[in-house]
Amino acid sequence: ANDGLRGLSLDQMKGNLKEMIRLASTSKARVLLVGMRLPPNYGPYADQFTEVFQKLGREDKVPVVDFLLAGVADQPALFQADMLHPTAQAQPRLLDNVWRELSPMLAELGRKKSATPP
Repeated sequence: ANDGLRGLSLDQMKGNLKEMIRLASTSKARVLLVGMRLPPNYGPYADQFTEVFQKLGREDKVPVVDFLLAGVADQPALFQADMLHPTAQAQPRLLDNVWRELSPMLAELGRKKSATPP
């Protein structure tokens, strides 16, 4: 989100994320890409920013959480005074947003471990 709020080049942002995915994958870590969105007043840049996460998910074959703040972003009471960072009350919703993609990854990992002979 900070990259977008600062207006970072989308190519640079995508390259940075792609490198992080590569490094994590190289170390045998499983990757879950968590998407963010920008306010609509950022114009076409906001839509292009959002699409970077989906494109990377397809290109690098990693699961993507569409929008971390889904169900939170439109509720000002769930944000701290800076109106940028969610409160403790928002955390269960953020967990739900991530869990939809994370849970199948963990289940798959558990199946692989149980299939591995001692």
